[in-house]
Amino acid sequence: MSQPHAQTDQHHPIKLYLVVWGLLFVLSTCSYLVDYLGIQGYPRWFLIIVFMILKAGLIVAIFMHMAWERLALIYAILLPPIIVLVFVALMVSESQYTLLTRLAFFGAGP
Repeated sequence: MSQPHAQTDQHHPIKLYLVVWGLLFVLSTCSYLVDYLGIQGYPRWFLIIVFMILKAGLIVAIFMHMAWERLALIYAILLPPIIVLVFVALMVSESQYTLLTRLAFFGAGP
């Protein structure tokens, strides 16, 4: 008589999901506090983006089970947005050069 195959399903403890849910709640609260406290300018946008990235990372890692996936799949999903951010940074630096060139040749404008 052959033995039945053992199931290899990976079950994560409910405590993990509750902790992540709690962290998402805390990060959302911090994000709302940025507006409530009246933080303005670059610090406001920096904090909002940091909280957004942290929340998205937790959701992708835990609720979408990326923390337990193969490294190749993680690279396939995380590498393209990182490359896009690098290109955006390059375009921002190029835009400064373009702006300075236009100001030098065409003046400040009307």
